[in-house]
Amino acid sequence: MFKKILFSLCTFGLMNVAFANDITGTWQQIDDKTGAAKAIISIHKESNNTYTGKIIKITPRPGYTPQKNCNKCPAPYTNQPILGMEIVKGLKQINNTNNYEKGRIIDPLSGKVYDAKVRLNSTGKRISIRASIGVSVLGRNQTWIRLD
Repeated sequence: MFKKILFSLCTFGLMNVAFANDITGTWQQIDDKTGAAKAIISIHKESNNTYTGKIIKITPRPGYTPQKNCNKCPAPYTNQPILGMEIVKGLKQINNTNNYEKGRIIDPLSGKVYDAKVRLNSTGKRISIRASIGVSVLGRNQTWIRLD
């Protein structure tokens, strides 16, 4: 009986380690300025081993009317519906670590496109996103929380 319990604990522990090394899943985007939930993003791995994320739900907030289209976005995003838009593209996992780089992220409200770096925390439940233009020092941080 003891061996079965020990085996189960080890198996769940290994599953947690494997889970922590992947950003695929559903994430709650948290506004870095207000701390309010903004949207739900689904991240998946592409066939070329990069990661892409799209908005699958805009989170309702008191006193906020969501913008329907990306009016200020550059081509090919111009006037696209925000719901369903791929806002994260090209993230690459760095040497099997919890770090992902060389991606791009677009802010559909401002239309700005940023270089993106992502770090998955050790529990696999949060990601920290660094969005910058050119120099990483000049940028913004956001935290997303895993929903699944």
